[in-house]
Amino acid sequence: MNQSSEHFDVIAIGAGPFNLGFAALTDGIADLKVAVLDAAEKFVWHPGMMLPGTHLQVPFMADLVTMADPTNKYSFLNYLKGQDRIYPFYIREDFYALRQEYSNYLAWAAQSIPSVRFGHRVLESTYRDGLYHLSVLTEAGLNHFTAQKLVLGTGTQPYLPPVISDSALNSGKVVHSSDYLFQRDALLAPNDGARAKVTCVLGSGQSAAEIFLDLLRSLRPEDHLIWATRSERYFPLEYTKLTLEMTSPEYIDHFHALPMDKRDVLSAEQKGLYKGINADLINEIHEELYERSIEQATNVHLRTGCAATAITTDEQNLSVRLRHERTEQDLDFEVDHLVMATGYRAGVPDFLSGIIERVDYLADGRFNVDREYSIGLEQDIFVQNAELHTHGFTAPDLGMGAYRNSVIINRLVGREIYHVEKRIAFQEFGAAALTGLPTAATATAQA
Repeated sequence: MNQSSEHFDVIAIGAGPFNLGFAALTDGIADLKVAVLDAAEKFVWHPGMMLPGTHLQVPFMADLVTMADPTNKYSFLNYLKGQDRIYPFYIREDFYALRQEYSNYLAWAAQSIPSVRFGHRVLESTYRDGLYHLSVLTEAGLNHFTAQKLVLGTGTQPYLPPVISDSALNSGKVVHSSDYLFQRDALLAPNDGARAKVTCVLGSGQSAAEIFLDLLRSLRPEDHLIWATRSERYFPLEYTKLTLEMTSPEYIDHFHALPMDKRDVLSAEQKGLYKGINADLINEIHEELYERSIEQATNVHLRTGCAATAITTDEQNLSVRLRHERTEQDLDFEVDHLVMATGYRAGVPDFLSGIIERVDYLADGRFNVDREYSIGLEQDIFVQNAELHTHGFTAPDLGMGAYRNSVIINRLVGREIYHVEKRIAFQEFGAAALTGLPTAATATAQA
């Protein structure tokens, strides 16, 4: 039995950074009543990866609001001011905020924005009488919410590849990177007896590199550490300026206009633009390896071009098989612990099944996201970070979150609340016409 009923113009589901930005930027819009619902009891942001000294890979201006509204009270700088930390941050002279401080900022915003509600799990959704009806479980019981429009920001879930057997998954020896800090003590603890410990990290992105360096710095001389990836090398993130111009409205226009098959090819080629490793971190790892090699054998094993094809266990041992894809050779070894830095995958939330007929899908089952981030056949359902295949690698970029929210908010209210830039890049994408070039006729006239 429903205990209460509330109506909103828009309900956003999920309170990660992107929907928190939506909440912040809609706060104070008088003619837009918004609720942001999240199943968690409080805000948490990658708690298992809050390693000391780690920082964002984008400048602090990629906060919830600044790129849309630099004067907004929910900016990172305003948070620092309220914490008496703006001068220390200024003296630090570093555009890249520490991850822990940025997480604290997000938690502060989540607590400060009135529309954000934690402990609200959306169980079901239906559509009738021109409204979306949501059944929402709260501490007080089952509640009923209605809205004219929805914004989905339910995020991604840790991904473990199917090559891991059920027995390996249940062994307690396989850890996803998202849980690293919670399992760190066990990973660092020495084996009983005299047997050397073997730990392996699989993956080639930022998380894999951070975890590898943390384990390396604690590695005992007798133990072994393996870092393997299917990538051909440990790719650095590319931060050159003309590449960064691709995080722009005009590149999204270009990408979105391409045929779907060409988008997929291009997206696969661009993984190094958002899934690579910070170059400074790669250098730190090399320096650590170099220093350790002066006095002792490092007992560290790096392997590239190797894909995991089997991860199994018996009563005692966790066995890993890697396949070097170019030489077609297998490498088999046993480990005490395996850290899977295999990323995250987006899924379709269960509650969406009740309104599936109102969602626009591509032939392969993925969301057909229009240029302004709607997947609704009636343009009344919007998505956050579910459009990698339609909008390109800007989808998960924190720096483009405020841009996407500006587009969505302006569309929701039918007027420009936030100015949306159309062009920011010096370059043009595609075969755009070259304007202003002299022609033979103008050359003759000048002569």
